Amino acid sequence: MEKFQEALLAWYRENPRSLPWRGEKDPYRILVAEVLLQQTRTAQAIPYYHRFLARFPTLKALREASLEEVLKAWQGAGYYRRALHLHLLAQEVEALPRSYAELLKLPGLGPYTAAAVASLAFGERVAAVDGNVRRVLSRVFALENPAPRMLRNLAQGLLPQGEAPGEWNQALMDLGATVCLPRRPLCSECPVAPLCQGRVDPGRYPGARRRKVREEALAALVLWGREGVYLERLEGRFAGLYGVPLFPQEELPRRVRSFGVDPRFAGEVHHTLTHRRLRVGVYVAPWDGEGAASRREQLVDPGEKPLPKLMEKVLRQAQAFLAHEGILPFPHAKAHGVKPFEPG
Repeated sequence: MEKFQEALLAWYRENPRSLPWRGEKDPYRILVAEVLLQQTRTAQAIPYYHRFLARFPTLKALREASLEEVLKAWQGAGYYRRALHLHLLAQEVEALPRSYAELLKLPGLGPYTAAAVASLAFGERVAAVDGNVRRVLSRVFALENPAPRMLRNLAQGLLPQGEAPGEWNQALMDLGATVCLPRRPLCSECPVAPLCQGRVDPGRYPGARRRKVREEALAALVLWGREGVYLERLEGRFAGLYGVPLFPQEELPRRVRSFGVDPRFAGEVHHTLTHRRLRVGVYVAPWDGEGAASRREQLVDPGEKPLPKLMEKVLRQAQAFLAHEGILPFPHAKAHGVKPFEPG
């Protein structure tokens, strides 16, 4: 065990990743980084980290912002429930609690994020187990599909005495992120290869997590008028965000009648969520706010509202189709050299 700890720490101290949150001591900034990294690759998370903190540099600034402002700043990072939980968290506490147990009680903080913040910001001796750590430990100890609790207990037992727990957690994460890769691990460069029980067949560990992914056929109705595009507040997975009407494909005739429009098919977009693969037909039509579904005040500039990535794809598809037709209903159309739509 000691050889494993010594070899890994020596390697890490020579090869730490250069990341904007490394060496950070502000608990709030560490929290923002770790929440982003829950579902976003490190390289992709960096610009969102900078952008979010530029807008909300402190927990107080986040608490005083509206949810819509927070979601708008998060736009593009995806998995918006993370931003929703951050905003809820800011309403609950004026400062982040210093212990893993208390952090775990806050909205959106699971065992990994709570442990990462507790160890990095407050020096608590608690192991943080993310996907990288799971892979490293599964290979080193030849564990196929280990249970989460078993892995956390194993990782906790590996925390070296007399060393900063945050540094140890980062060392394990970096090994998984740069050397012990999911495919084609760089075993010849691994500092703990001589101690790794799974090195003969690393692809066997930790074993694949099988997900059932179901496909859904949906329709998106893009309606526009002089003031912009018709957007409504979304519910469910995209709660708090905005988008065009989205519904099962078979509901298209009924929805079209409710708006009193005759839409054109503008193409199809594909979008993958955690357990769903969406195939979305995009339909476009001019709309002046009349009909049973009249809500003229919801014709707005889509650039002013927080939109999920799916809706960004839908609007880009609609925009490309209409631009090809010589019509660009979105705001600032003249700047693109295409005539804006003029109803009636």
